[in-house]
Amino acid sequence: MPYVDGFLVPVPKKNLATYRRMSTRAGKIWRELGALQYIEAAGDDLNVKGVWSFTRDTKLKPGETLVFAWILYKSKADRDRINKRIMKDPRMLKLMGEKPLFDVKRMRYGGFKGIVQV
Repeated sequence: MPYVDGFLVPVPKKNLATYRRMSTRAGKIWRELGALQYIEAAGDDLNVKGVWSFTRDTKLKPGETLVFAWILYKSKADRDRINKRIMKDPRMLKLMGEKPLFDVKRMRYGGFKGIVQV
């Protein structure tokens, strides 16, 4: 079964185009280093009645949207190996050194072991 890193990132709408360019560069590096898939999607239908919305946990503010992202790996061991390389890659270090485009303290992250694949 695959392994997935998942993210929720509150991004000011005014920064979304810049964030998209930055994440496109980051995604290409992840794929080059072995990730199977890298996807980021901007919030479109976030106020669904009757369920606990993602926006509550991230305390989404006016003028922000939520980016839902995931990176797919063959296994947790692969994820760990790739992420070690990511954290040493000079291109990623340059991206991480740029001015933050969102409030990192409100980002949510977790690793998930696959249980169903259809």
